[in-house]
Amino acid sequence: MAERARQKAGEVDARVAAGEAGSLAGTILAVKDLIVMKGGRVTCGSRILADFVSPYDATVVERLEAQDAVIIAKTNMDEFAMGSSNENSHFGAVRNPHDRQRVPGGSSGGSCAAVAAGMVTAALGSDTGGSIRQPAAFCGVVGLKPTYGRVSRYGLVAFASSFDQIGPIAQTVQDAGDLFRAMAGHDPKDSTSAQLAVPVLDEHSGEKIKGLRIGLPKEYFADGLAADIRTAIDQLVARLAADGAEIVDVSLPHTEYAIAAYYIITTAEASSNLARYDGARYGYRAEQSDSLEEMYVRSRSEGFGEEVKRRIMLGTYVLSAGYYDAYYRKAQQVRTLVRRDFEQAFTVCDCLLTPTTPTTAFKLGEKTADPLNMYLSDVYTVSVNLAGLPAMSVPCGVDSANLPLGVQIIGNAFDETTVLKLGRHIEQSRVER
Repeated sequence: MAERARQKAGEVDARVAAGEAGSLAGTILAVKDLIVMKGGRVTCGSRILADFVSPYDATVVERLEAQDAVIIAKTNMDEFAMGSSNENSHFGAVRNPHDRQRVPGGSSGGSCAAVAAGMVTAALGSDTGGSIRQPAAFCGVVGLKPTYGRVSRYGLVAFASSFDQIGPIAQTVQDAGDLFRAMAGHDPKDSTSAQLAVPVLDEHSGEKIKGLRIGLPKEYFADGLAADIRTAIDQLVARLAADGAEIVDVSLPHTEYAIAAYYIITTAEASSNLARYDGARYGYRAEQSDSLEEMYVRSRSEGFGEEVKRRIMLGTYVLSAGYYDAYYRKAQQVRTLVRRDFEQAFTVCDCLLTPTTPTTAFKLGEKTADPLNMYLSDVYTVSVNLAGLPAMSVPCGVDSANLPLGVQIIGNAFDETTVLKLGRHIEQSRVER
């Protein structure tokens, strides 16, 4: 996006000189390549959209540029945001800046890697089941997934429409909060956008957490959590208690069903959303087809990658006659139970503290042959999306191999303020130590 970036930078220079600069002047951004920008390609990491040029800007792009942020590039991603390692892109895998033989996480791996490597001040990602928070933890940066409906999805290419949410990725909680504040708010172009005022974020709100009730859900600390991550979070909890926070043990009993419900509902929505890529209207079209049906089949077979095709087929299956009630309807019922678990937990605490991921970054190619094992990388993040809640991953040290690890803060619906407040405190306490 070099030409657009240079033009915008010139405008910002002039506004700075005139004393009229926006709140994000000097911020250099990258944008995940499923958020549209007028006149630029939006590929979604897929061959089927490799040459598609957007005719309009996403609302978040308009709002960030209105505050004088300069967007310099689009970032690589798992194809159509389907993946937990950023190995599913048509354009090749993204590597983790901390260890180039390891994954950065996904599907917003390109955005997180760019921030971690210092290429940009911050970046935008999207989070359907952990796609901001999981790579943020792997790359040692801050990643915020706002409440569903808090940030406009207008101009976000859909994966699963009742889950997808745009959010910021940054080096600090303060920067993430500043981007969130600039992006958030009602948008009449998005029918799922909440008509709620954006909270005013106190720059010093993270300094005092005395009396804050922090819940620890026992299901997130069971078998499967790496010892280094458990130890780091135990040490963090002890510091928070010493700083005056009240630590509360809570239970989210339907957590064990979240992964299954998530992959049924999201693949069903993906099957519907991705039906529009047929080779007829836009995107990749197979050559020399002898019939309309063959053109459809060949265009989709050649244009989509293996993971996307796997999820389309799974989604079509669970929506088909004879299986809808057994799978899709049951998964929606489980989604309601997961949401009620959180509602009950928030009657006794103000926010929840959990691991972001069960392990630190794994090696490239380690899980590509085992999709189920790959899906379990999101075991601590998908419940938040099922319930539509805000959550943020904050760096929480490194493991024995010096790889970053993250802690996840989960807030009640539309309470990003508490999430950011605790995130600031954790960040500041790490700096002070």
